[in-house]
Amino acid sequence: MRSAAVAAIGAGATAAVIVAAFIQAAGDTPAGQALGLSVSVPDQYRGLIMQAGNACPEINPNLLAALLATESEFKPDAVSPVGARGIAQFMPSTWEGEGIDGNGDGKRDISDPEDAIPSAAAYLCRMAKETKDVPGDRQSNMLAAYNAGSDAVVRNGGVPPYKETQGYVKTINALANTPVSGGGVLTAEQVATAINAADDKIGVPYSWGGGAASGASTGSCCSPNGSSGENIVGFDCSGLMLYAYAKAGIQLPRTAADQYAASKPVSREEMRPGDLVFFGSSPTGIHHVGMYVGGGYMIEAPRPGTNVRYSPVDSMSDFYAAARPIPQQNKEI
Repeated sequence: MRSAAVAAIGAGATAAVIVAAFIQAAGDTPAGQALGLSVSVPDQYRGLIMQAGNACPEINPNLLAALLATESEFKPDAVSPVGARGIAQFMPSTWEGEGIDGNGDGKRDISDPEDAIPSAAAYLCRMAKETKDVPGDRQSNMLAAYNAGSDAVVRNGGVPPYKETQGYVKTINALANTPVSGGGVLTAEQVATAINAADDKIGVPYSWGGGAASGASTGSCCSPNGSSGENIVGFDCSGLMLYAYAKAGIQLPRTAADQYAASKPVSREEMRPGDLVFFGSSPTGIHHVGMYVGGGYMIEAPRPGTNVRYSPVDSMSDFYAAARPIPQQNKEI
């Protein structure tokens, strides 16, 4: 709800949706341990989230943790550019009607997590009720209502066409649906970091041969249709994946085909947020790669003349396979 004012900003909203930094503070329990959460939660908030996260059937502790992490990085003193405050990023006007005295001290303090966390859960539950008859995915509609208001969701018949809200919903769904990881596989933190890094480059131009672990770069000449990236700072499809996973501490090879070879294939039914999706006719004929974010969508750098964007996985007809980067397999091929 950090962006409850997005309705006023409208469809032209450009505020970035930033996935929270999920690297834990010293002494925190690793993600998924003790409480079965795939999102890392500071020690002092775990009990609050576990209790509040069962406020209604439509939410759960992992979803609530993903929302709070995305909203404020669990910072109780966070203040957004539009004035949203606290760990749950309530606008003061919304807090007046929705704030709960969670700890029973006689005050409803927007900056006190003991009040704000149960208030966030209760507000999510109310958004679920107010959008229950809206077509589409109920969880996505509920999250969109938390961000943009239930009126916007009802009016648009689903997640409204605001760039920030759409990114917000995809981000939280991806984090909330990331399974608890054990050793030797991607952690929720790595997945969150990679998705965040790719999301941060939405709108950056496609550049054939562009992109490195350090970020966008000028590309080379030339693509099969003769397009040159020599004068364009940006990413091609595999350059974006290379950059995003480098931010998560994982090195990928430079080309899409080599990225497939360096990852663990998974079936389409097993796809998880953070998996790479490949297009082509064979392992050596792969010509495109994107990053799956859940709900049938991927982040991709599509082709010359376009920008980094979200697209349905089915927007390309030659889906070949999905594969999961392997942390140990982090050398250039």
